[in-house]
Amino acid sequence: MQVPATSANLGPGFDALGLALGMYDELVLRISSEPGLRIEAYGDAPTDETNLVVQGARAAFDAAGGQPVGLELAYTGRIPHSRGLGSSAAAICSGVTGALALAGVRDRALALRIANAIEGHPDNVAAALYGGLTIAWIDGDGQAAAVRLEPTPGLVPVAFIPERRTSTSQSRGTLPASVTHADAARNAGRAALLVAALTTSPRQLMAATEDRLHQPYRLPALAEGAALIARLRAAGVPAVLSGSGPTVLALCRDSAESAVAHGLSTGGFEPCELSIDLEGTTCAAAEG
Repeated sequence: MQVPATSANLGPGFDALGLALGMYDELVLRISSEPGLRIEAYGDAPTDETNLVVQGARAAFDAAGGQPVGLELAYTGRIPHSRGLGSSAAAICSGVTGALALAGVRDRALALRIANAIEGHPDNVAAALYGGLTIAWIDGDGQAAAVRLEPTPGLVPVAFIPERRTSTSQSRGTLPASVTHADAARNAGRAALLVAALTTSPRQLMAATEDRLHQPYRLPALAEGAALIARLRAAGVPAVLSGSGPTVLALCRDSAESAVAHGLSTGGFEPCELSIDLEGTTCAAAEG
């Protein structure tokens, strides 16, 4: 099973827009006849029921009819944790998708609802499950829903990944309880423009990635990221916080712009040129 990294918000699309990136975690999830849970240790991820892959799998098994006697998980993690690249969404989505597949259920809409109930916001999980560019929302029944759009060919995402980690919950704590009507209206226009820019009109990406809802409140605590975004945008490179940061994402329109972006990096960031993932979570899980 393979699940992509994701970048959410993309500037003005707060909690709604997500982009799947060509960086992957790989997992093997098996039902076992031996009772209990066995996890092959990887990184600093927990090896008990608090593991997010396991939480996703447990929720999906409950939705599909019941828990197996035993469960085994082996994992190769390449998505950096707590960097704004959707590592928690990837873990949850892989567990949900794998468990549903083991139960004989192939339903991404159901997977999205289950994953969102754990993650708490649908932007990253939608992109991780569907691939490409996604618009996610909560419907009138309180359930997550999403549509997938095809990104315009030629986009070159460059992630500038720092060693520093951030907590999404702490980052959300910096956001105000309300914003002005003018800022909300401006962001609505920019978010709509961003959808067009990422699908048909990449020349609009500089204007489309302007944001007044979350980045102005998050960036003061991320001085190096704020400085990098300022340098990139001053050079005409569309750049935003990836999710809540601290990774900075440059949405380069071609390889020449990617080269410019690389040249503006500093020692505090590792530039990583990525593709856009178009498949989302793929699964060939089988019992046994």
